[in-house]
Amino acid sequence: MLRDGFDLGLSLVTDLVFLGFALVSFVFAAMAREDAYRAADKQTKKFWLIILSINLVLNLVLGMLFLQIAGLIAAIVFMVDVRPAIKQISGGGGRRGGSSSDGPYGPYNGGR
Repeated sequence: MLRDGFDLGLSLVTDLVFLGFALVSFVFAAMAREDAYRAADKQTKKFWLIILSINLVLNLVLGMLFLQIAGLIAAIVFMVDVRPAIKQISGGGGRRGGSSSDGPYGPYNGGR
């Protein structure tokens, strides 16, 4: 009896992790600009939205492990390959130096 409860709990946690990752990767894909995909020499935004939305629907509706794993692989490829390239093209990278008073056109000097 305890074993069945553990298996059910593990299955639920796995499903939630896969679903969460599918949702996050879809949102990131949707928020990126279309031209950034082209500039990064990646598949189109439409392609990634279709792949990631299929992944999201499969996670919500079916919950079949082998389909979830296939979708997880697609989401991982997007998150570790496509998203960083788009982020670099879009200028969305984190701060790499400079100070907190730097503006979009250089340092802010308080009007002096």
